[in-house]
Amino acid sequence: MQRTADSDTSLRIAIQKSGRLTDKTIDLLKGIGLRFDDYKRNLMVKCRNFDVELLLIRDDDIPEYVQDGVCDLGFVGANVTAETGADVTVLRDLDYGVCRLSLAARKNGSIQKAEDFEGKTIATSYPNLTRQFFEEREISANIVTISGAVEIAPRLEVADAICDLVSTGNTLKANGLEELETILESETQLVRTNKELSQGKKRLIEKFLQRIDGHQQAGRSRYIMMNAPQKSVPKIKDIIPSLNSPTVMPLANEEMVAIHTVIPIDEFWIVMEKLKAEGATGIVILPIESMIL
Repeated sequence: MQRTADSDTSLRIAIQKSGRLTDKTIDLLKGIGLRFDDYKRNLMVKCRNFDVELLLIRDDDIPEYVQDGVCDLGFVGANVTAETGADVTVLRDLDYGVCRLSLAARKNGSIQKAEDFEGKTIATSYPNLTRQFFEEREISANIVTISGAVEIAPRLEVADAICDLVSTGNTLKANGLEELETILESETQLVRTNKELSQGKKRLIEKFLQRIDGHQQAGRSRYIMMNAPQKSVPKIKDIIPSLNSPTVMPLANEEMVAIHTVIPIDEFWIVMEKLKAEGATGIVILPIESMIL
């Protein structure tokens, strides 16, 4: 694929054309301020306010396109990159599209552990990872490659078991299967080509990563406001797991102050009771759209 004349300064980013990662990737790009036309009707989309061009392709092709330098960056599941063995660099784990590649067999059947797969036939869309798993354990198994609907293979007597992506496990249960062992934990990643990039592209990637880091940090954080007794400020500062020192402002009541800060959302409910015990009142928690780190 021929690169455009401004390829030394603009980035081409591969994303999944359609599938489980597409909408969340588009939401992430919009969340970091990128604006572009309707992506559903185009294979290539130019961003209007950032020097980026999106290439929408099959997820299985993304690692190869990035490896070969056709695209500079790509949003792709770790499972796809691992299966292809593409020579790319992982820049960020992105906390969505979380799943796992697991072995599964009939519930209460003869296969209950890895050793029971000896001599058995396993259907999978990930033959390389599956084969590698059994070779490392010196287990001889027959790997059958199937594209889609892997979970029905045992019912059709095409295979004794499967190796497939699992999120909730509901699909396995619906087909009378149980998850036995995880081969790979996966999530969406941002990967970069290992081909030499121009200085212009490197600078643009740095800006792109800054936006993503700020967006991710904002998603994991909340803005907290509260009123508290002046005398309790030292103890409250010790309680709050803030990113920086909290802002403390006087109130009309000279014995009270307002405290504003940013804390990790996972820790808010843990410290809330401690804050109340120190006299904090009117505690308000607000979402953050983005942060500059």
